[in-house]
Amino acid sequence: MSEQDTLLQFPTDFPIKIMGERRVSPDGHDDFAHAMVELVLRHAPDFKAETVEIRASSGGNYLSVTCVVRATSRMQLDALYREITAHPWVKMAL
Repeated sequence: MSEQDTLLQFPTDFPIKIMGERRVSPDGHDDFAHAMVELVLRHAPDFKAETVEIRASSGGNYLSVTCVVRATSRMQLDALYREITAHPWVKMAL
């Protein structure tokens, strides 16, 4: 698929919502959110980690992590989604 085959015009701010099991380290930090931010930064180095939105499920067992990246190409987004969905802690990405 070429850049012309997408409705997006690049560069664009693109929200990615990642859902998965909550994982808390012994020191109290949320490992799931941290791992997702590191993953996003590999594909979008200009991503600002402080802009992440985190929501816990009503039971507190799952997290939703929303990252808005400045996408520069369809290839960048495809690679990011491939890596996100391949992560063993991720249940779904939108």
